[in-house]
Amino acid sequence: MQISVIDFFCGCGGTSAGLRKAGMKILAGIDYDGVALKTYQHNFPEASALQRNISDLTCEQLQQEVGEIERPLLFSACAPCQPFSNQNRHKDTSDKRVVLLDEFHRFVEHFQPDFLVLENVPGMQKVDGGPFFRFTDLLDRLDYKYDHGVLDAVDYGVPQSRRRLVLVAARNGEAKLPKKTHGDAEGLIEYATVRDAISHYPELEAGATHHEVPNHQTAQISEVNLERLRHTPEGGDRRDWPEHLLLKCHKKKTGYTDTYGRLSWSLPAKTLTTKCISISNGRFGHPNQNRGLSVREAAALQSFPDDFMFLGTVSQTARQVGNAVPVSFAETLGKQLMISVKEI
Repeated sequence: MQISVIDFFCGCGGTSAGLRKAGMKILAGIDYDGVALKTYQHNFPEASALQRNISDLTCEQLQQEVGEIERPLLFSACAPCQPFSNQNRHKDTSDKRVVLLDEFHRFVEHFQPDFLVLENVPGMQKVDGGPFFRFTDLLDRLDYKYDHGVLDAVDYGVPQSRRRLVLVAARNGEAKLPKKTHGDAEGLIEYATVRDAISHYPELEAGATHHEVPNHQTAQISEVNLERLRHTPEGGDRRDWPEHLLLKCHKKKTGYTDTYGRLSWSLPAKTLTTKCISISNGRFGHPNQNRGLSVREAAALQSFPDDFMFLGTVSQTARQVGNAVPVSFAETLGKQLMISVKEI
């Protein structure tokens, strides 16, 4: 029996792509970002792509848009909750984004899907009485079985370290988080590396676009930053630069060495952000070419397949990639939940 999926806060479609690879049927994606939704629509022509603010969408309108829903049904949700991110040093729980998960309650209560997948930034679960615990209270009231924890996508075959808060739930049967498949311990598969993900792409200069490989496009780099890259070995960073290339702030601080750094071929990438093609925003320098990552390479580090097309400008597509749930990670979560289908 095939599971039907409605993907809330779908973005460009990382979760949907993974769940589709797991064998599920994608019915609809919902997001307020019109540019990301164009990418979604292009890659999921079989699904409805709804550009809506979830706060303004009613359950009846969603039902009308998707029509008859075949069961079992899965709802996935990655509500924007940056105020709880570890990278946000100015946390503001009054930010309107924190209530978006609360808006999701209406749809869960109305449709009572057979399965739920929630993915978000670590930190939400540390706020007593916050949106995460309001959501688990709802699941308790509706008699869902669920499991949650902070997982790292690198432990599931993604060539990138990316720690996320994940919750899986089921109305019937057990919902369990998947066990690690990759790692250094005996019996696990070796971690996927940057080399595994991007070494096959053609060489490219900064600011260039490859006309045969879709989205193999890079950002422009200033001359001084090109010089910095020339002094940065594979896996290196600003600690390898001569004195005259250091920024004033770098001379005062010993930490935060990832900015302007190059990736290592033999290791997984660091966590990609919405600025994942900019060398000044993280360790996003190509291992040996004098440029940042291309959008296509960043997508590969998020485990997107090469036939997944991103629409928009280079900055818009990079943002879509950085915001996405890694495809292989979502696939693993989907396969784990499919074990419960037999219990329905």
